[in-house]
Amino acid sequence: MAVAETQRTPVDATMVKRRVAQFTSRSIKSGMKAQGLRMCMGMVDLTTLEGKDSPEKVRALCAKARNPAGGSGAMKQPVPAVAAVCVYPNLVRVAKEALRGSDVKVAAVATGFPSGQYPLDIRLRDVRDAVEAGADEIDMVISRGLFLAGKFDEIRHEIRETKAACGAAHLKIILETGELETLDNARFASDLAIEAAMSVPGAAPLQDGEVFIKTSTGKVQPAATMPVTLVMLQAIMDCHLRGGPRIGMKPAGGIRTAKSALHYLVMVKETLGDAWLQPHLFRFGASALANDLLRQILKLERGTYAAAWDLAE
Repeated sequence: MAVAETQRTPVDATMVKRRVAQFTSRSIKSGMKAQGLRMCMGMVDLTTLEGKDSPEKVRALCAKARNPAGGSGAMKQPVPAVAAVCVYPNLVRVAKEALRGSDVKVAAVATGFPSGQYPLDIRLRDVRDAVEAGADEIDMVISRGLFLAGKFDEIRHEIRETKAACGAAHLKIILETGELETLDNARFASDLAIEAAMSVPGAAPLQDGEVFIKTSTGKVQPAATMPVTLVMLQAIMDCHLRGGPRIGMKPAGGIRTAKSALHYLVMVKETLGDAWLQPHLFRFGASALANDLLRQILKLERGTYAAAWDLAE
């Protein structure tokens, strides 16, 4: 597919808000809710991105990633492992070793996360080091300062260079929508990111799920919101309708409850269709979400809520 220069697509903010309100009003029956909760768990990128992160903390996180239910006892249906563990590049080897033998991916934030305010050669070295350490996925962050200054060719360049540096690792492009100020900017940044990732010189055509667009680093508020996610989902659908690959989507930051996660699933299903309801095309970037998903799963199975201290942090 030939990639055209990015065009601006205006966003009707009023209609976006109306559609989001519809997604949150859907009634979900208990059987479908149980299935949806497990589906959400399998889409979580379990994340720790703090200055106090240590090998011990990452190993504990990986144990939870492999078996989210932990010591919760026998379950009528197993609770799936999460999709990935997301860490800083210096902890990739620790996570890779702790997850050996599982299907859980290791994602690394790179390119000067969370600010993106580093020289490009340093950001690319960060990516290559993470891939060499074993990262399956790279979560990069664009330079919002360049975007807001209208330096779109420089944004395209940094995305193309980062995609090339990823090698076989998949790429998630963080837009940090909370700093982009408007839904129109979120749509344009989504289109620009997709176009840049699809036009890396000398690269093979993108495969489904090889590239994601992602709302946020989780370090800026507002982070993921349903309106901005809907705008990004529509950019993904428009790309696919033009003959492009299935681009993945990752809302990240602020999604803490199972109820909210189910609303996002409804939005994905009704905007992109069932094909996107799988971990290689949709993820939640979260640290607190997994425990609430487990609490709700246990409630449906046993009729009572687990105490907070019964669930591993």
